[in-house]
Amino acid sequence: MSISMKLQKYLDRKQARFDLIEHQPTKDTMSAAEVCRVYPDCLAKAVVVRSRGGYLLAVLPASQRISLSRLQLALGQPCTLATEGELDRLFDDCTHGAVPAIGECYGLDVVAEASVFDPGDIYFEGGDLKTLVHMSQAQFSQLTDEARRAHFAAAFE
Repeated sequence: MSISMKLQKYLDRKQARFDLIEHQPTKDTMSAAEVCRVYPDCLAKAVVVRSRGGYLLAVLPASQRISLSRLQLALGQPCTLATEGELDRLFDDCTHGAVPAIGECYGLDVVAEASVFDPGDIYFEGGDLKTLVHMSQAQFSQLTDEARRAHFAAAFE
């Protein structure tokens, strides 16, 4: 099992307590939740947006989708989704599409959907589409204590 090198170094530096769950490669977080038998509300997904201030990592439950209009209201400025090329440059040690939900190790500010802090345990992509990082909610909260919290998620239609 492996996770991105930047994420691994960050978690080691922070002395984070976590374990890894290996699974068959999946195409998205909902599929990862299904194959790992993890409730989708407990699996945090990361979406990168571009705003006036640069890039921002938006973290929300896999069971929901990002609402750019709600996020723009929460941020007080316009934002758009980062392009595939931008993602590949920002997350150069990750498999395409496997963005970890920890922004600090990539130099990104984080805005987190408030509900992502509800479950007792949390899971997120490790950077390779076949490994989930699992940790307690308390540990995740410590690692994301500087994240701005807002309501910007919406139900899938």
